[in-house]
Amino acid sequence: MLTKGFASASRNLCRSTSLAPKPTAPGPQRVGSSIAGLSHLPAVPSAANCFASPVSRKTPSPSLRRTVTMASAGSALDWGKEDSRRMLHVVYRVGDLEKTIEYYKKHFGMQLLRMRDVPEGKFTNAFLGYGSELEHCVLELTYNYGVDSYPLGDGFGHFGLAVNDVYKTAESIQSSGGQVPRPAGPVKGGSTIIAFAKDPTGYSFELIQREGKIPEPFAQVMLRVFDLEKSIQYYTQALGMTLLRKRENPEGRYTLAFLGYGPEEENTVFELTYNWDRKEPYNKGGGYAQMAISTNDVYKTAEQIRAAGGTLTKEPGPASPNIPTKICATTDPDGWKIVFVDNEDFKKEF
Repeated sequence: MLTKGFASASRNLCRSTSLAPKPTAPGPQRVGSSIAGLSHLPAVPSAANCFASPVSRKTPSPSLRRTVTMASAGSALDWGKEDSRRMLHVVYRVGDLEKTIEYYKKHFGMQLLRMRDVPEGKFTNAFLGYGSELEHCVLELTYNYGVDSYPLGDGFGHFGLAVNDVYKTAESIQSSGGQVPRPAGPVKGGSTIIAFAKDPTGYSFELIQREGKIPEPFAQVMLRVFDLEKSIQYYTQALGMTLLRKRENPEGRYTLAFLGYGPEEENTVFELTYNWDRKEPYNKGGGYAQMAISTNDVYKTAEQIRAAGGTLTKEPGPASPNIPTKICATTDPDGWKIVFVDNEDFKKEF
């Protein structure tokens, strides 16, 4: 299915005989033509093709080939505007599954939505969040049998949770023995109330105060990137996200970019952080794994990624011989993994 609408015609070599033999070039001559990206061209040359006039066999000009290629790429990139996408779940590894589940339920107010044990793979998944997976982005915790800790690296930043009362939440965590390395209070240079807490594995959670009803409490995933503009281009073109806002902090010498598939107050978003003085790429560690995103067609989404200059780490198709859910996967310029999941297949899991 990958080739549907984007197939390339193979190069056809046809034999023809000149009407007026040329003494310097006796015998048959080989003539061919190819226009990449035109799926309507015949794969096998017919007699009419092989014996057409020299004009019809003329190799298309470079400008025409570029026009065709650009048109195909543009069509693929436009798919992101038509598609129905949202962030489904963020996947990361934890050292103590039961302790982490209880911690999230008690301090963050999450629900344990479901669990999945895979003995043959020697791992267990637990899905936690603030409502149905069909409506909310959730956390997918992975426990690998016998592994009780992970190097988190310096690339992963934090998860963000929107709460009505940061002071109360931070106090609850601290009074019961949890870590709150950044106490509740206004963000530096602003008025938004925030705090930072750490879970049992060491992941940071930013608590962000928001008033009234909170449609999506799981607010953000913060990742550090080495080249912000390159990352923004990838997230907007290859992943089809919208750049919601950027914020520079000259005093702290960093820039933030927030990207997602809808308003920040109603959807989970990526917060990409660029530190001005960083001289080398980040260490991603072994804890954070990937973000899963929904799509109506993994094959078209794969073509969009390619058209934007991205690469696929998993070609579109069934996740595995035993899992029919169709997916495709890619990595951003810093190596952070994103998996697209077929919408209809995802619904069948419930």
